[in-house]
Amino acid sequence: MVGSFSRKAGKALRTALIVTGGIVALAAPINGAQAQPEKVIELFTSQGCSSCPPADRLAEKLVQEDNNVLTMVMPVDYWDYLGWKDTLASPVNSQRQRAYAARRGDRSVYTPQMVINGEEHVVGSREGDVRAALARTDPFTATIDLKITDMVVQATVKGSLPKGFNMATVYFLRMQDEALVDIGRGENAGRKVRYVNVVRNLQPMGMWSGGQETFRMPKSKLMLKGDARCAVVVQLENPDGPGRIIGAATMNKSGGL
Repeated sequence: MVGSFSRKAGKALRTALIVTGGIVALAAPINGAQAQPEKVIELFTSQGCSSCPPADRLAEKLVQEDNNVLTMVMPVDYWDYLGWKDTLASPVNSQRQRAYAARRGDRSVYTPQMVINGEEHVVGSREGDVRAALARTDPFTATIDLKITDMVVQATVKGSLPKGFNMATVYFLRMQDEALVDIGRGENAGRKVRYVNVVRNLQPMGMWSGGQETFRMPKSKLMLKGDARCAVVVQLENPDGPGRIIGAATMNKSGGL
């Protein structure tokens, strides 16, 4: 008798929670769910690179695990001459990868390459090396409150800059949740490859000098769509290029993008 009553009560409670959840979802502000990652991975990959699919799968695994890590896929275009034009690639991603190498001074530009927190790079398919690099990262020194309205993307950055730095760049990134690509030619001809958190747009919002400061951009200029996820990262730079990432925030598609 008691067991029967508990099952009925549990069912009623679950129903109430579902209904309540629906009401909350309908009433939620457009900002939606926000996360504050503690580490950032950028995977530079190419549909024309036969060594890349294992790294693409590792990126998907890391996204599924989360573990306070923001994993972003940055398809590059410099392998397009091999017979297949990468359908997701951007010259901006290629330039970013080259700028990382220029700043480090090692000229190491290759695929698949993962750059951890804007500093250390490892072969993107070597899971052990990737996890070891993640364990060596320094804590972020900036936090970001990310909000999106009908008109504006707003990022409020708080915290401090590492010693020796006076400014950092605040970047906005728009990502595609998932893309499944049938590759018709080149080194991966005949393969169907899944990509996650694909960066489709990257642009600066402004320069941060420490303390608390709010940065805004018009939402209409960012081509935000229903299948998009966005992120903001705070990154140290010098004349040679981008360096250490010291803060990050993400907002998923439930945010009404």
